[in-house]
Amino acid sequence: MVKYYGMKKLLKYFTPFEWILWSVSVVSIIVFFIAFKNEQYLFLATSLVGVTSLIFLAKGNLVGLILTLAFSVAYTIIAFISHYWSEVITYFGMTLPIGIVCLIQWIKNPHKGKKTEVEIVELDKKEYGKIFVIAAIITIVFYWILKWCETPNLIFATLSIFTSFIACYLSVKRSRFYAIAYFLNDIILIILWALACVNDLSYLAIVLCFVSFMANDLYGFINWTKMYKRQREENKND
Repeated sequence: MVKYYGMKKLLKYFTPFEWILWSVSVVSIIVFFIAFKNEQYLFLATSLVGVTSLIFLAKGNLVGLILTLAFSVAYTIIAFISHYWSEVITYFGMTLPIGIVCLIQWIKNPHKGKKTEVEIVELDKKEYGKIFVIAAIITIVFYWILKWCETPNLIFATLSIFTSFIACYLSVKRSRFYAIAYFLNDIILIILWALACVNDLSYLAIVLCFVSFMANDLYGFINWTKMYKRQREENKND
């Protein structure tokens, strides 16, 4: 009975559109994986964890961050195997530790005490300026590190560092624009892994993964914008 209630509650937690978005993403990844007779099951598992994390993140739910941490570890392994040092640095050296900080911040700042929804913040122009300056400095430093490591597709790898840092920073700050930064990062990663497909078609699974991420991140921004407006009205009424 408890399990039934829990499942019923979960079904109601997500909207019909969110269930459709998640289902289409999952089915597409699995079908694509089977169709191309891919045997890289780590790619499949990582992709499924990734798209599942995004649907929770779109709700401002802590579960999304926990799944993101798991995704970061698995994705780091894939990037390491592929010698994409930019992604190893990005996810293991930046996304993972910042994700832990982000998790702590979200736990400390629930909306009206709700553990399932974080309080969203609107940043000022000065804060955005600071973010871009820090991101630019970090990107320039890592460009030379990546060049020294002879990282494939250096320009796109460097852009990935830039967009990932901004996305992580905005996530910690609880800004709805984190999703836009990740959306831009998804485009770069699609190009990056598409180039890797020239030598190994198994990487198509990762390409499709980030195509799904694009759709989910776009929805994440739309939903966080709605949540922010609702939260602002609720806070005014207190």
